[in-house]
Amino acid sequence: MNYQETLEYLYNSMPMFQQIGTKAYKEGLENTCILDEYFKHPHTRYKTIHVAGTNGKGTCSHTIAAVLQSAGYKVGLYTSPHLVDFSERIRVNGKPISQQYIIEFVEKHRFFFEPLYPSFFELTTALAFLYFADKKIDVAVIEVGLGGRLDCTNIISPDLSIITNISYDHTALLGNTLSKIAAEKAGIMKPNTPVIIGESTEDTELVFINQAAKVNAPITFAEKEQLLLEADRAADGKWIYQTQDYPDLVGELSGFYQPKNTITLLVTIRELKRLHYTIEDKNVREGFAHVTQSTGLMGRWQKLQDSPTLVCDTGHNIAGMAYIVEQLEQQVYNELHFVIGMVDDKDIHGILSILPKDARYYFTRASVKRALPEDELAEKARSYGLKGETYPTVVSAIEAAQKESLPEDFIFVGGSSFIVADLLSNRDTLNLY
Repeated sequence: MNYQETLEYLYNSMPMFQQIGTKAYKEGLENTCILDEYFKHPHTRYKTIHVAGTNGKGTCSHTIAAVLQSAGYKVGLYTSPHLVDFSERIRVNGKPISQQYIIEFVEKHRFFFEPLYPSFFELTTALAFLYFADKKIDVAVIEVGLGGRLDCTNIISPDLSIITNISYDHTALLGNTLSKIAAEKAGIMKPNTPVIIGESTEDTELVFINQAAKVNAPITFAEKEQLLLEADRAADGKWIYQTQDYPDLVGELSGFYQPKNTITLLVTIRELKRLHYTIEDKNVREGFAHVTQSTGLMGRWQKLQDSPTLVCDTGHNIAGMAYIVEQLEQQVYNELHFVIGMVDDKDIHGILSILPKDARYYFTRASVKRALPEDELAEKARSYGLKGETYPTVVSAIEAAQKESLPEDFIFVGGSSFIVADLLSNRDTLNLY
């Protein structure tokens, strides 16, 4: 099989959450443990850092990797979902896994894993852990796929566990209260292993404290450390942070939610130093200033066009979208054009209820099976006073928005990671560079 045939085999043979949602979710770690034993526990051959949370875990994972790369470590980075190509999920020092390695992995080992019928994520995790061992990395930053307790990344014994925050997402699988969701994510805590909580509420703090006590995990609540003193925006949209340890720290990522991530990251870096990771001030500054170049991070308030301005963001739940709406309110434009699509297992009504009423909407659907049909989305949106036309593809919706926009207008593209994925996969078609 060539690379494309191998990907089609992975996508179509293994239940894939990205495509079909909860039907692909396998509760329990049985397959993961069987695969791990077959590959001789590759994750034990390097250090690991485990990152869970509802929002911000991808950004935090990439930034930690960028800082460690700057410090001279050979860093593996495992994240999901991918936006343009599968290989984005598995990187070493920012470079995606090679196509040939993926092909050979499937050809060599399919005789073993096919009878197990693992999920796509179970198999991809095994692939990532083996690849990192073969590349002889120093440390891997591992992002949880979904939840924590039963996520197949949870077989690792990390140096540090991080839970960025808790909000409502995947409630059908993780629970319909913040405390239930927190309990699932707290499942990544390991015995005698420090854990950092980025944000917490009255509902979740006690859950974290109790779970940490059960496993004797030293716990730190990042917000209570007050390492971030002030956050101001520069003229180019970047953040300038005043912190206890790094005055005038420049953050490349410009989303309104980034200061929350920075609070978590500052405490993480301090803890990694305490764990004897060699990280100098210049490494922190380099990592924060060049995270996209260092790690390939995409889709976080990413600007793709001027005149009219076009920005995309992968925020896809109420908490994430609330920050996006707040940031849109701060933009200067003549008219806002909002290209939106969603998947059917999100709190669609909750998100639609907070979107700006004065925007012009382009309702569309991503090229995944979970995508909500654009006409259904438009019908739901109308009950919240949101008006616009429907488009069968993301490309056609963006092309319409570009055609209808004046140079001083603003085009936002989002609502789902998969909408952003379709946008970024078609940048040449849309003439976005």
